[in-house]
Amino acid sequence: MSVDRPLRAGVIGLGVGEQHVLGFNGIEGVTVTDICDLDPEKLRYVGDRNDVAGRHVDYRRVTKNPDIDVVSIASHDDQHVEQAVSAFAHGKHVMVEKPVALNRSDAERLLLAQQDSGKLITSNLVLRRSPRFKELKSWIDAGEFGEIVAIEGDYLHQILWKLTEGWRGKMDFYCVTYGGGIHLIDLMRWLINQEVVEVTGMGNKILTRGSPYKHDDVIMNLLRFDRGALGRTMSNMGPQRTQIHALAVYGTKKTFVNDKPFAKLFDGDESENEHMIETPYPAIEKFDLLPDFIAAIREGREPNVSAVDIFRVMDVCFACYESLEARRTVSVTYQI
Repeated sequence: MSVDRPLRAGVIGLGVGEQHVLGFNGIEGVTVTDICDLDPEKLRYVGDRNDVAGRHVDYRRVTKNPDIDVVSIASHDDQHVEQAVSAFAHGKHVMVEKPVALNRSDAERLLLAQQDSGKLITSNLVLRRSPRFKELKSWIDAGEFGEIVAIEGDYLHQILWKLTEGWRGKMDFYCVTYGGGIHLIDLMRWLINQEVVEVTGMGNKILTRGSPYKHDDVIMNLLRFDRGALGRTMSNMGPQRTQIHALAVYGTKKTFVNDKPFAKLFDGDESENEHMIETPYPAIEKFDLLPDFIAAIREGREPNVSAVDIFRVMDVCFACYESLEARRTVSVTYQI
């Protein structure tokens, strides 16, 4: 059902969530009326900076508010499901930061709540909005790469302190595949329009050895896609290099390799077959998926990052962790 009236939004979690406030307020006909955070001081300065009157420490004051149409959830990862289920139970459309859930049973509960509500869900898998990756997808879709043979995507970001000092390290369970690698898994399946059917995962804990962080800090996964392409992805929160979403796509006709400042496109193995790609990267903001989400609500359609996308990429992540734990290859089973 389409919606043509002004929309009111609430945002829960004011770390990255402040970017959601800015994003909503930048869309015509959308106003953020309420924000929520456990830190009263953060509530005060984010509210003052963005002129938001409704300020709460209890998320239910947002999810149960009958005047709010859309809720963004940017709280700690282990709070996403409870808050999103509450929002759906009270008739809200929901944007949830990734990962939407930390285990299969919670993901199933969230999916059931969303489906029962009839409301839309999306998640902030924002690499799809990068101009460079959008251009790459257009080439792949047009057949310029031929058949895709293999694809590699790595999340490389020196944010080890988030594991050793921040809230992630204080959670009972955290997985760097869910928190970082998920971006590249989603990007890869979107770029080549193939689903993952089988995974093998391995991890180690060298970077955070001796710290309170309890889980693997580097995880690598091998992926098999449903039309034969092979994939590999690594999540590394402590690389000694600048942040990059490393990506390589190998086709029968062309190869693409992402780098900074420019990517490279190859159509052969000689020096003259190497071409620089200057299309901007990453060139995205944290709130870049919100305009499409609001448009989807207004037009009564699925957002570009749909429920199918969200729960399928989570199912791949769950299989990757199950493989790591079991030390064997695992088939991916999808709930949607």
